[in-house]
Amino acid sequence: MAEIQNTVDEFKKIKEEDVPKVERPTEVAMPKEELPKLSAKEFRVYNHMAEHMDMFHENFRRTWNTMYKACTTNKRPSGMSIRQFLSLGDQFCHHLTIHHTIEEQHIFPVLARKMTCFQENQAMLTDHKGIHEGVNQLEGYIADVKSGEKELDLRELKRVMDGFGETLP
Repeated sequence: MAEIQNTVDEFKKIKEEDVPKVERPTEVAMPKEELPKLSAKEFRVYNHMAEHMDMFHENFRRTWNTMYKACTTNKRPSGMSIRQFLSLGDQFCHHLTIHHTIEEQHIFPVLARKMTCFQENQAMLTDHKGIHEGVNQLEGYIADVKSGEKELDLRELKRVMDGFGETLP
């Protein structure tokens, strides 16, 4: 905070010298407040959170890979009916939405205190937004197939999944 005040004081000094300038430093020129470093205890807590969340992420990856493999091979998993496959997709979307809601409301605010990537308009929330857009398209496609409006076309499903798969953790 002292650095910010020093910067503002410097700009006041320039003003007094009648030198052309902006009234205040731009955001880019403002010194950034560094986040506090993690203590050993905090590292253990945050690392535990990461490991716990990775358990969920791994389950999402497994489901994603099952569905995506079906799309690339143009063949559902052995013994899985169309209804079961569509249900798997529905569950994936529903569970991922719940998971992201929990992360965004309860986990990210805690992590954001020490890691900027979890703060508003930063990488993690931006990634979630892109994933949610893809999940909405996936849900829409599955709903269309279930309603009979469309037939299940694994190539089309792959195109939908390709729209957001790279963003998944």
